[in-house]
Amino acid sequence: MPAAERLLAERGIPEASVARLPVYLRALRALVERGVRTVSSEELAAAAGVGSAKLRRDLSHLGSYGVRGVGYEVAPLVAHVSRELGLTQEWRVVLVGVGNLGRALASHGGFAERGTVVVGLFDADPGVVGQEVAGTVVRPMADLAEVVRSEGVCIGVLATPGAGAQAACDALVAAGVTGVLTFAPAVLQVPEGVDVRKVDLASELQILAFHEQRKADAARGGPAGAGAAQPVDPVPAGLAPRATAHAPGHPRGVRRRTGVSR
Repeated sequence: MPAAERLLAERGIPEASVARLPVYLRALRALVERGVRTVSSEELAAAAGVGSAKLRRDLSHLGSYGVRGVGYEVAPLVAHVSRELGLTQEWRVVLVGVGNLGRALASHGGFAERGTVVVGLFDADPGVVGQEVAGTVVRPMADLAEVVRSEGVCIGVLATPGAGAQAACDALVAAGVTGVLTFAPAVLQVPEGVDVRKVDLASELQILAFHEQRKADAARGGPAGAGAAQPVDPVPAGLAPRATAHAPGHPRGVRRRTGVSR
């Protein structure tokens, strides 16, 4: 079990509840901007897009309980959730892979608003090293360990192509990083004590496409999938090659994932 999940389990906080805390915090901060002092669980749940029972259960894991007939005090709850998310201190981050995506991430202003600051940009391409991106000069991978140590970095962001993701991740771990956020289309292997969060844009788009296909099928008046074209096997049955069994989600040559949290 990854380190973060183990600690959460010891405290009795489900991973799914932790994943919803940033959503609650965003809704609470919007209430603060509007001058709202108290909010009911129903109102906060509606603003966060979840059920009120789920919200109350999630906040109860943190020891936050609303007052019957009053609800939650907004400002103290903001402070409590922020503390649980580690936002009461500054987290220093390095970013590896300064291509198009990496440049967009480096220029994103939302990091500082959420308690993180990018202190180093790194790339293995000599043509990229030395360029200035969002006010920071891109450094070679050889400087990674020094920056991680001197800046007290424990979180790394990977925006490399899939082919170089594992090597870049290994370099981050060797430098002392214990938390990795990856945008790379690859399954990463990390040692015990290192947590990985993956942002898979392609998979999320495919899931949306799945739902859109079902809507289109329903609009045509048939059951889900009924209107979709059926695949045709161009190979005669007697000449079809024998199938080779592989574990679902693990094509040939891809190592199984270990120590990776979702």
